[in-house]
Amino acid sequence: MCVCDSKHTASSYSPLLLIKQGGNLPWTGGPPSCDELAHRTHLAPTMELDNLGDGEDAHMLNGSVSESLNTERLNMEDGDEAEEAALEEREKFLSHVVPQKSNFTDFEGKTSFGMSVFNLSNAIMGSGILGLAYAMSNTGIILFVFLLISIALLSCYSIHLLLKCSGVVGIRAYEQLGLRAFGTAGKILAAVIITMHNVGAMSSYLYIIKYELPLVIQTFMGLTSNSGAWYMNGNYLIVIVSILVILPLALMKHLGYLGYTSGFSLTCMVFFLCSVIYKYSVIPCPLNSTVAENHTIYTNGQKLEEEDVCTAKLLTVNSQTAYSIPIVAFAFVCHPEVLPIYTELRRASKSRMQNVANVSIFAMFIMYLLTAIFGYLTFYGNVESEMLHTYNKVDPLDKLMLCVRLAVLVAVTLTVPVVLFPIRRAIQQLLCPGQEFKWWRHILIAVVLLIAVNILVIFVPNIRDIFGVIGATSAPSLIFILPSIFYIRIVPNEKEPLRSRPKIQAALFASLGFIFMIMSLSFIIVDWVTTGKSNVGGH
Repeated sequence: MCVCDSKHTASSYSPLLLIKQGGNLPWTGGPPSCDELAHRTHLAPTMELDNLGDGEDAHMLNGSVSESLNTERLNMEDGDEAEEAALEEREKFLSHVVPQKSNFTDFEGKTSFGMSVFNLSNAIMGSGILGLAYAMSNTGIILFVFLLISIALLSCYSIHLLLKCSGVVGIRAYEQLGLRAFGTAGKILAAVIITMHNVGAMSSYLYIIKYELPLVIQTFMGLTSNSGAWYMNGNYLIVIVSILVILPLALMKHLGYLGYTSGFSLTCMVFFLCSVIYKYSVIPCPLNSTVAENHTIYTNGQKLEEEDVCTAKLLTVNSQTAYSIPIVAFAFVCHPEVLPIYTELRRASKSRMQNVANVSIFAMFIMYLLTAIFGYLTFYGNVESEMLHTYNKVDPLDKLMLCVRLAVLVAVTLTVPVVLFPIRRAIQQLLCPGQEFKWWRHILIAVVLLIAVNILVIFVPNIRDIFGVIGATSAPSLIFILPSIFYIRIVPNEKEPLRSRPKIQAALFASLGFIFMIMSLSFIIVDWVTTGKSNVGGH
């Protein structure tokens, strides 16, 4: 290669210019000389004119170089065709790459990562937090922490299965995954289990109203004990609250601003946790109201000395231990809300939503652990299945606990109609799918649901029984069983054979759910039969 003026070196010409002028890349016989490159550059404007005119005009413009020009023209046309083909191929490639649509939504989510964590935390948090200290008192600290960690990790894994299913089939609703996996039967199964869980949640909320609202009225009246008046009877109060507050809100056609109550509910539970931690430092053990003159305490039907009841148990097993696993499982159920939150997530992807779930579950794990530990270390064996009620033993007129009760009561009262909406929607989809909105049907379903739940709460003696039964049936179904069988059915065998490791793990996960369900229900039924009645835990 010549080393003449730098403007005329072969390396100073772009490949595109050389293709456009000659189309001879790579060169045969070595790169062209500097003079040849200069000659081709000089001819470039002429060749552009030639591309617009005919051969005769080109000959007149270039004189004696017509023959060489014909060769250049052919090479130029080949180069143009090659360039156009390359551009078309690039555009075709970009047309497949540029669209970054989520593969299961038809619109782009706008919710940030932090707000998605907050929303999922709201879905996880519920009345189950009030029963965790009771669960710890019947398992011991070590076994309870092991159960809490296990359920949290298993919940993360089941969300992973749900996200993978939704990514394969492009579905964003739990019931629709059931429809895709098992047809109409799968959709009905998922809807029934979700409805059962929501009815259990509604029942637990009304149960809190039943036992906390009389205490609030009692405190406002300056009484240290229940006077027995009708307005301090919890059964009457839940009927009144259901008719005057819950039913009108449940009759709304849309949730509207009612959806924001979930955020208020989470704030109330944080306030409750702070109060539990504070009360741990000021409440003595044993409680004055539980210790007789001979310093003997009766808890769970067992006679214990004062020094025993004020000692934390690291590991214990009794007849109430059967309720501990369902209570913990009930506290972590959030799976029907995962896919809607995934839909709204900005820059949605499976890994990003999995991170949202992991952060939310970890945050709730910390909150649950602190509530259980400080609640248990405050009351030890005297903690009740609804922990907030236990503080009434210490000081019925406590102003701080009055504020906590008021906050929790407002939160759960406003949450009941929020939970009722998806139950009504599921019932409508099962009984009258595809039919247009009718006010009479809208009202009838709400009234029947509230009547049924009120009857259930009036006759069930303990919230522990609600936590136990729902936690032993719907909770393992939503956490363990349904995500696993959906995954096995929905993910194609061509992608993951039945004997592949992921599907074997999913099958084992479903089996664990069935074992957990059968064992929990068996122990609960045995406890009911042997005791003859549910322990009312001071209610």
